[in-house]
Amino acid sequence: MNVSARPKVTLRDFITGSVRLVRMTNLVIVAITQYLTRILLIGPRADWRHIIADPDMFFLSLSTVCIAAAGYIINDYFDVKIDIVNKPERVVVGRYLKRRWAMGAHQVLNVFGALLGLLVSHWVFLINVFSITLLWFYSERFKRKPFIGNFIVSLLTGFSLLILTVYFPANRHLVFIYAVFSFFISLIREIIKDMEDIRGDAAHGCRTLPIIWGIRRTKTFLYSVVSLFVVTLFLMAKVLENNLLSILFILLLLPIGWLVFRLMKSDTRRDFKELSTLCKLIMLLGLLTMIWA
Repeated sequence: MNVSARPKVTLRDFITGSVRLVRMTNLVIVAITQYLTRILLIGPRADWRHIIADPDMFFLSLSTVCIAAAGYIINDYFDVKIDIVNKPERVVVGRYLKRRWAMGAHQVLNVFGALLGLLVSHWVFLINVFSITLLWFYSERFKRKPFIGNFIVSLLTGFSLLILTVYFPANRHLVFIYAVFSFFISLIREIIKDMEDIRGDAAHGCRTLPIIWGIRRTKTFLYSVVSLFVVTLFLMAKVLENNLLSILFILLLLPIGWLVFRLMKSDTRRDFKELSTLCKLIMLLGLLTMIWA
């Protein structure tokens, strides 16, 4: 008698699993953020209808989304064993999607994303190829090492905005500020996620900051990152002599201060998960300030 028969995967399971695998909500947020950046920061805002209908903008954004989706797939491909410990309910590869199909989807999305970038500009193509390469090495190697994996993900988050300035150069200074903002809040969130996932990561030989330093020292490091984050934002706003932007950043100090306070009190997996969600909220609030920037 076969007691370990594998349950049949229905079409609904397959579709639901695939959507979860590529983090569809995150991909939609990436696309919306790029379009808001293009309209509100690069402008001109009055031409928003033309911007939305611009094929170059569409191809550029779609190429970013395809590469991000491929990155999520390859990350889950390499992290199946770790995710079974950390997030068993979210495991897709090997459950709803065969490993070879996941690898095939990853390759197709990367090729499609790179070619879409080439339709826009050879510089966009080169940045896309660089991002694809970096995502592969992150998932295969660097994610398990201290800090460098966090840095790579955060750098690529900032690139998702900076890549717009390659083809749409107007107001690069403003886009750069928001790219730096996205980089820092992503870096903070990635380190917090490592604290949340410490049990599964440690069980499979990862060497993230919380594992080699412990939770307490990692928190101390995060306080330094947050301080550098705040100082950098205000320095850039001052250099641009943008008083309104400075005021907006002062308002953001409220949720950032709450994040630091909660971080001081956090010591359980649930606490760190809530902090990760708070980072997402701060990211959203920061991007909303584009309306007045």
